[in-house]
Amino acid sequence: MTDFLIGRQQILDRQLNTFAYEILFRGTDFDLNLKDGAANATKQVISDTLLEIGLNDLVGPHKAFINFTTQNILDKVPLHLPKDRIVVEVLESVAVDAEIVANLRELSQLGYTLALDDFVLAPEWLPLLEFADIIKIDVMADTLEATRTLIDQLRPYNLTLLAEKVETHSQFETLRDWGCQLFQGFFFSKPNLVEGKRLGVSQTATLQLLATVNKPDVSFAEISGIISQDVSMSFKLLHYLNSAFFALPQKIESIQHALVCLGLVEIKRWINILTLSALSDKPSSVLQNVLIRAKMCELLAKEAKDDSEHYFLIGMLSGLDSLMDSPLPKLLEQLPLAQEINDAVLHHRGPAGEALKFCIAYERWEPGLSAYRNIAPERIANIYLESIDWWATHISPLLAG
Repeated sequence: MTDFLIGRQQILDRQLNTFAYEILFRGTDFDLNLKDGAANATKQVISDTLLEIGLNDLVGPHKAFINFTTQNILDKVPLHLPKDRIVVEVLESVAVDAEIVANLRELSQLGYTLALDDFVLAPEWLPLLEFADIIKIDVMADTLEATRTLIDQLRPYNLTLLAEKVETHSQFETLRDWGCQLFQGFFFSKPNLVEGKRLGVSQTATLQLLATVNKPDVSFAEISGIISQDVSMSFKLLHYLNSAFFALPQKIESIQHALVCLGLVEIKRWINILTLSALSDKPSSVLQNVLIRAKMCELLAKEAKDDSEHYFLIGMLSGLDSLMDSPLPKLLEQLPLAQEINDAVLHHRGPAGEALKFCIAYERWEPGLSAYRNIAPERIANIYLESIDWWATHISPLLAG
């Protein structure tokens, strides 16, 4: 578990209503003065925004401005993100050339909103004015008169002007009168910090998933099989699915159900995002216990001839609190789960809840434990051993890879 820390600053319209938020890297993992460091910082912001916190919790119904470096644009990182929820902010440090212009033009044609940060009217940036949407003007970089000259020069273009680093009410009124439509700066709000715990994902499992999902004949069942074997991956999938840009037809009942709701295009998008955040964490004893419990729930359901599709998910979700250092009810609130799933995990209700309760009691060797349904005690013991063997032969090598 790793701490994450990102900044969030309001962007306001002329009536001082919230238009969007700029999401800012505030960690210490990367040196922003280095090319690779800045590019990786953007990827970390994307990962934390979409996978750990969720856009809904971070920016509500508003858009998120995310900074992109030269390398991010060349790698076409924005294509992995929902175009209706983000603004691609092109940093002033981007080395604009023909390839950068072509990539940004492609994003614009696909419907992404483009913002040019700390804009200066230099010759190499002129081609971008043909399709950019927002120009961010640093009002502290020059005199107010120079800023007014730049605003006048940009007037012929179909652009939204955003004045940033506004520090006084007088500046706000003047810039509004000159034609700026959006505003950002310490006069309105300083960036506030959002922090939390980051749940690691096995890099090996993620790469396996990435390879599988791109097979021409891949099935939802095959993808589900890989995701279901990784607790943090499953949580991130459900959290991602719960974002506002998905209109869920019904509550989620299993990992495979979640995948069907997403569709193959969005699955690939999510896996690309997940790959950005994959860490090579070694499996812990807590993770081992949770997955053995989940497998035992699934095998008990099969033995009892119940529909076993969501038993594994229920067993896995029951251990999220120990993995993420957060109360289980709070974690489940973030996931688009069917009520019967929540009831089974939190209150041990229904057939799946009974199976979960039995598995937890069995792994704790609680005295006076009665048999589950009509399954013989010897068979239950074998199911528990099969679950341990499944972990040892299938999951532990994968996570340790």
